[in-house]
Amino acid sequence: MEPEEPEHHAPGLQFNEPLSWRAGKPIAVADLLRRLQALSMEMRDMEQEENERESFTHVAKELASPNLLAHKDKGVKAWTACCLVDILRLCAPDAPYTGQQLRASRRGQELDPADIFTMLITSIFPALSDPSNAYNNQHMYVLQSLAQVKSIVLLTDIPSSESLTLHLFTSFFDILSGSSKSSTGEQLGKNVEFNMTQILVILVDESTNLPSEVVDIVVAQFLRTDPRAVRTIGGKGKKNGATSAIDDRQATLVLKELPPAYNMAKTICNTCPEKMARYVSQYFNDVILDASASSTGNGVGKDRSHRRKSDDLDESDDDLPSGPTEDGLKELNKAHRLLRELWRASPAVLQNVIPQLEAELSAENVQLRLLATQTLGDIVSGIGAAGPPPPPIMDPAAYPPVSLSSPMEIPSSQNLLTTPSSPQPFPQAHPQAYSHFLGRRQDKSTLIRSAWTTGIGHILSTSAGGVGLSQHDEQRLVSDLARMLGDADEKVRIAAVKAVSNFSFRDVIQKLGSVGGITTNGSVLATLAERVRDRKHHVRVEAMRVLARIWGVAAGEVAAGNEQVLSIIGAAPSKILDTFYANDMEINVLLDHVSFELLLPLGYPPIKAKAAKASGSNSQRVKDSQTNGDGDSESADPDKIRTERILVLVKQLDDKAKKVFFAVQSRQVTLAKIVTAYLQRCEDYNGGVMDENEKQIKDHLTRLIESLSKILPDPSRVSSDLWKFAKMHDRRSYQLIRFCMTPESDYRTVYKAIKEFTKRVEAAPNAPAGLLDTLIPLLYRTSIIVYNKSHVPAIMEYSRTDEKELASTAHEILKEISSRTPEVLKAHVQEICRILQEQAPTHKKPNDAGAVDDLKACAAFAQRFAKEIPQDRRFVQAMTSFALHGTPPEAAKYAVSIMMATSDKKELLARDLVTKSVQDFKYGSEGFLSRLATLSQLVFLVSQEVDEEIDDIIDIAIKQILLQVRTPSSTADYIWSEAIDDECAAKCWALKILVNRLRSHQDDSTLPDTADPVYILLSTLIKKEGELSNTKHTPASHKPRLRLLAARSFLKLCTSKPHDALLTPAAFNALAEVAQDPLLEVRSSFLQRLKKYAAQSKLPQRFYTIPFLLAFEPVQSLKSETATWIRSRAAFFSTIGTHQKGAAKASTVMESVFARLLSLLAHHPDFADTADDLLDFARYIIFYLVNVANPDNVSLIYHVAQRVKQCSDVISATRLTNGKLAEVSPIDPNLYHLSDLAQLVINKFADAHSWSIQTLPAKIRLPSSLFVEIKHHEFAVRIAEKNYLPEPEEGSSMEDKIEALVRASLRAGRTSHKKRKSDADDVGEHRPSKKAKSESHTKGKGAALPIRKASKATATKTPKAKKVVREQSSEVPPSSERRRSGRVQTSAVSGKYAERDDSEDDEEMELLNEEEGKDEAEDEEEEAEEEEEEDEEEEEEEEDDKAGEEDAHVEAEVEVTPAPTINGDDQDGDKRAEEPTPDEEMQDHDADSNADEL
Repeated sequence: MEPEEPEHHAPGLQFNEPLSWRAGKPIAVADLLRRLQALSMEMRDMEQEENERESFTHVAKELASPNLLAHKDKGVKAWTACCLVDILRLCAPDAPYTGQQLRASRRGQELDPADIFTMLITSIFPALSDPSNAYNNQHMYVLQSLAQVKSIVLLTDIPSSESLTLHLFTSFFDILSGSSKSSTGEQLGKNVEFNMTQILVILVDESTNLPSEVVDIVVAQFLRTDPRAVRTIGGKGKKNGATSAIDDRQATLVLKELPPAYNMAKTICNTCPEKMARYVSQYFNDVILDASASSTGNGVGKDRSHRRKSDDLDESDDDLPSGPTEDGLKELNKAHRLLRELWRASPAVLQNVIPQLEAELSAENVQLRLLATQTLGDIVSGIGAAGPPPPPIMDPAAYPPVSLSSPMEIPSSQNLLTTPSSPQPFPQAHPQAYSHFLGRRQDKSTLIRSAWTTGIGHILSTSAGGVGLSQHDEQRLVSDLARMLGDADEKVRIAAVKAVSNFSFRDVIQKLGSVGGITTNGSVLATLAERVRDRKHHVRVEAMRVLARIWGVAAGEVAAGNEQVLSIIGAAPSKILDTFYANDMEINVLLDHVSFELLLPLGYPPIKAKAAKASGSNSQRVKDSQTNGDGDSESADPDKIRTERILVLVKQLDDKAKKVFFAVQSRQVTLAKIVTAYLQRCEDYNGGVMDENEKQIKDHLTRLIESLSKILPDPSRVSSDLWKFAKMHDRRSYQLIRFCMTPESDYRTVYKAIKEFTKRVEAAPNAPAGLLDTLIPLLYRTSIIVYNKSHVPAIMEYSRTDEKELASTAHEILKEISSRTPEVLKAHVQEICRILQEQAPTHKKPNDAGAVDDLKACAAFAQRFAKEIPQDRRFVQAMTSFALHGTPPEAAKYAVSIMMATSDKKELLARDLVTKSVQDFKYGSEGFLSRLATLSQLVFLVSQEVDEEIDDIIDIAIKQILLQVRTPSSTADYIWSEAIDDECAAKCWALKILVNRLRSHQDDSTLPDTADPVYILLSTLIKKEGELSNTKHTPASHKPRLRLLAARSFLKLCTSKPHDALLTPAAFNALAEVAQDPLLEVRSSFLQRLKKYAAQSKLPQRFYTIPFLLAFEPVQSLKSETATWIRSRAAFFSTIGTHQKGAAKASTVMESVFARLLSLLAHHPDFADTADDLLDFARYIIFYLVNVANPDNVSLIYHVAQRVKQCSDVISATRLTNGKLAEVSPIDPNLYHLSDLAQLVINKFADAHSWSIQTLPAKIRLPSSLFVEIKHHEFAVRIAEKNYLPEPEEGSSMEDKIEALVRASLRAGRTSHKKRKSDADDVGEHRPSKKAKSESHTKGKGAALPIRKASKATATKTPKAKKVVREQSSEVPPSSERRRSGRVQTSAVSGKYAERDDSEDDEEMELLNEEEGKDEAEDEEEEAEEEEEEDEEEEEEEEDDKAGEEDAHVEAEVEVTPAPTINGDDQDGDKRAEEPTPDEEMQDHDADSNADEL
């Protein structure tokens, strides 16, 4: 039936061909396509307002027929869809179809076709995924029309259209995120994404209620940025599988823009924020609140609030059963990841969700609180579902180094998904939620605090997602981060350390450094520096690496002198190297790795040498992300760059750390000898196959391996690894190690050898796992890395030019190189000598200030390689000029040493120098100090050549210098001055002349006559506090220096056995009082020198008593450092291998010293036998016990205290009988007072530690120079039975007061152990007590250290329980019985009590010296020690007392067989009987605190 002709007066549709057919008579596809195309073309050009709508009724009816909507041909469907959308466009706003027509099928038809939108949604829209489709233009037209005309809104009028809506959303998101390319590789156009987005926005905006499944689909698109969830998004069709495969292949690619599906969901949320906020709130309400309800509604009782808040493990175990299930947790995690991304994309839709998230922060369940804390932290930071950004590139080996002045560069490979981005500041948008989040800092759960710490770290490092923080908020977060670094739980501390590691160098300086640097107490960096000494090893490892990496990156700015960087991070190397004093082998290994991987990276700088560049090998230049494109690196000298890094590091070190640095470098020489011997024995071992001497080789190799295993943690594992390495028998590896150790290797050779060795061991098929963990620390310690010959030219250049103010540091390192490894100077010593010739002074022209350092380096080199020093006339004349005119006087001293070591005519030169120095000598003349220094050195080195002039020399030293007072005296009596005037310097050199004459004296028979006046002079200076003048007019600033020099001279002389024999016990007691000098500078310098000699085993045993006089030391740092040294030596003596000859004797050194200590205290000027004074002296004994006593030796110490009471005092007997010992010596009871006091204190000390005191056989002999056996038995019994301890006039008994004093000292030790190390240092060094201040100006010997005043404060503490006062003597059963039982048993074998002579003590110490360093390289080591000793003799003459008090301790620690960890049982907080408090848990792992814990 033909359609009726429309009226011509109104425009209408002209198309009049049929589009439908009856069953069995279909229209041919070609005809149908032609008709549909014609209809579409006609309607496409028609406008909406210019047409008669009735003309479309018939066509609209036919287009909606099932014949077309369900046609099998894709073209028919495509053109039908085009016509339908035009009908909808032209008939708008009145649709030509009712809802039933749009949706329902027609009755009476055999086929039940889909409706219009079903066809569009299921057929047309999916075809858009293939841009290469033949009908893609038609599909695009349909999509564009529905979007522009908004005809899609009709879908909302269809009853029960939820399934169609869901299908539409699913289809659109699948198209954008699925197969985005056709078979030809053609991508979807942006217009597709735009039109799809518009359609979905219309539906969301016009729908009264979206299905929950649709909301799920929209929200799930935000997880497309999450690699963990990308596979689960969308449907389960083939396309989704293809998507997952693509994501797998491209997982490592960096996204340049957000996924289209993500953008579409983001546009929907931002366009319809109010509706989407309601939908999203409902979505999270279903997931989050349901889970919260399940966790809080399962019978959690009120008793939970009374549980210990720190018990997170128990808390978690209790919460898990009442919390969400595993599937629920997965949904919760997914929902919270969505929250992160929704905030980045559309924060407005979360306006109703943030309060729900805030409520989670208060949930009882730990997992919910944890999720909420993590999520809010990431939201504030702008971190999405893809996770936080990768940590910034912090490469300490990069060159050129990072500069703060250069603009901040954005990495080209930055991932868009992990780049933090927050559209608005969260603290301003949701202040209540943000405040609640900040309150989680005090959460009872460790997990929550750890997550919170990580969160605030992200907030700070990302500047709150790029929107920035207010100054107040930033300062608060930085302070909170510092607090978290000091949290009681190790998990929180390590989370805080890792948070700091996520900051870039610029942020570290500008953000973390805004509240102060490492030296500012309470700042982030200061607390981080404390963590390098944390009790927990993994915290120490992380903290030390982070701190070292920061400084390594900042080294460029440090070298440039950036004051801001220096004040913030400059002290980092000192804090790191200070951990060496913790005496922990694990820390020392960590220090090795940090030093040569972060502070001084082996690969720094990553550029080739000039020679390599000249050959055209620029293609091998290492690229680094931190380089700024500066072309200077192409022409830079890598050796000079590396040397500058070393000099900058050393320059920033404080005195303590500098000692560690130099000691570690000097350790290389000794260890290299042992490793060389080990390698030789490995070659002899031949992998276990030996033809001869098998037992000898194995035994020797065993001893070497045992020696090496003692310097690394876990000796058994180290020993096993070294045996396995020997069995591998890789000769190339042996040679590579030798390359690293030989001084002839340049730096490039050492570096390449280490790299090749590492690769060989890793690739070796028979190498055990973890072998490199043992070998690399050994390789670092034995390699010539710092003192390398490649660095010497640059060091010399810096010493001359003072570039970047590094000249003094360069001189210092050059001096160390010449002393420790002079071999590396062979190639450069001629240049040093040439420079010295040019700088030679005259009577008119002084030498350069740096010449003295070059002279010292040259002098040390000359001791080993005299033939390498030029001997031409010009050089000798230059040295002579230095000897007569050099300034400072030390220059003359070193010049004389060089000439005497190298010249073939040294006798002639010596006589000439003596003549010129003595002739017409006059105080104040030009070069008079240099002449004195020259005479001092000549008297020591060539004493026979100066004998002719010795009388004149002595006359100059004594009459013209020492006995004269030229400087007017001041009103002060005894003060310290850093500046030394010429008169004081002259007197010091005069004293050295006298002392050096004794040191060089060859004839022991005439030594007493020669030494007697010098010893009297030195003793006078010590007893009279530096005063020699009878008129007492010596300037106040001269006296402490003269007293100190006299004391140190005695120490130096006593390193020789003949000289030590001349120091009487009374003179020794006076010398010991220098340790209690009123001036800190005097006593600290004296103790430093004493500890140094003692650590080198140069002093007799009696000198070990002097450090125990520091029981009342007011400066806590000096006292604690000395205590550390005492414990180190005690541990060393006690751990000498029992298989060594004489080990049994050596192991009792510190215990035998106790008798000498009691004798020293008995003759102390402050001693009195009153109860109060004896309580004061008990503190000396307690100080000794705290640092020496342990369960194994307490019985021996008690036995020594008993033995003292069975002898009489030789010093008192000699004094009371005018030097004649009577048959029955008069008894001085001081010694017996102290013996009874010591026994009581030891008993109480042992009781406090639950130690038992066993009765020992009588094998301890007391020194005959101090004690003599009481020959009359009755007299001895009377003394033994008498109790010499007086009872206090009021208050508790003596025994109770001693017990209270012991326990108070232990409590004080624990309290000091709980303090932060930084706080302790601050108290000890920067804020001394009032007592310390007042004592520095105390006058007179009696006021050296007011012991009574110092101890009364402690003694006044009364014990809790007051006991009955007991009578003395036999009415004290417990004490007397214990003493009597010991006396009775020992008297039975009194024949074995022959007193020992001091010479036996000396033999014992000599035995120690022989056994201490015995190993494969024994002969070479002894030779090296002798040469170093000669150098040390020169070193002793220097007036520089900056060496500090840890020098001896450091040297003791770097011995071949170092002292083990002191009091190892106390270092681990987990081994303590009581539960550690939070403060204890985060204490520094420091040897200083080990004794305090006792």
